[in-house]
Amino acid sequence: MPKIKSTPKKATKTVVKKPSKAPAERMNLKDAMSALEKAGSAQTRKTYARHGVTGPMFGVSFATLKALYKRIKVDQELAEALWSSGNFDARNLAVKIADPAGISPRELDRWAATPTARMCGGYVGYLTAESPHGRAKADKWLAASDETTRSAAWCLVGALAMIDETIADSWFVDRLAEIENGIRSAPNAHRYHMNGALIAIGGRNAALRKAATAAAKRIGAVDVDHGDTDCKTPDAVEYIEKNWARAKSGGFDSPAAHERSRESMRTRC
Repeated sequence: MPKIKSTPKKATKTVVKKPSKAPAERMNLKDAMSALEKAGSAQTRKTYARHGVTGPMFGVSFATLKALYKRIKVDQELAEALWSSGNFDARNLAVKIADPAGISPRELDRWAATPTARMCGGYVGYLTAESPHGRAKADKWLAASDETTRSAAWCLVGALAMIDETIADSWFVDRLAEIENGIRSAPNAHRYHMNGALIAIGGRNAALRKAATAAAKRIGAVDVDHGDTDCKTPDAVEYIEKNWARAKSGGFDSPAAHERSRESMRTRC
């Protein structure tokens, strides 16, 4: 009987799986506050105080806040805990890591009614505009009895003009009328945010550009007291034109279209 030659088996290469990278540990409130405290500086505290920040703060730069946001990403539970701390830097971080889809209408009301520095109020407006509750909150807050909530409402109006394409132009035309009729007698902070909303509405589309520019020309210069800072109140007519020129040079149909293509203002700044 003939011998059958066996074919030698090829050596198989053993694949060694690399250990999977452990997921980053979720940052808790204690760790977040500790990181903020370590990053604070006396010079930044002085700068924030000149811009109207009162109460507890560490003085954390926006560059550090951006780095912490990238580390934490979205965490609504931590955001609410940070906001409840009452610390300015913690609240500044809270609006960056908050979840627009997960934050409750009640929580938005609470944040809008909390007195805070102008910059932080603008972030609350953008957060609300990104949530499903933007238009409803704008209507509610504009009719609020307290000045802090009404101030947040004008931040929200400006944000909605830039990023919410579902709202009819007629709603913004009504806001232009409110601005024109009320900006001269409005409280100081309101005047700044109303002027900002006017500029934003002027960047929504061509028709509102024309309407907002006409309203701005009738209003004239807006007087805002910026305290011991170098801040200046933007000239609405000039800024509307600059925003359109910048958008067109970038190939966008409008300043609003340009804004919608970018990272959210509350996380990029």
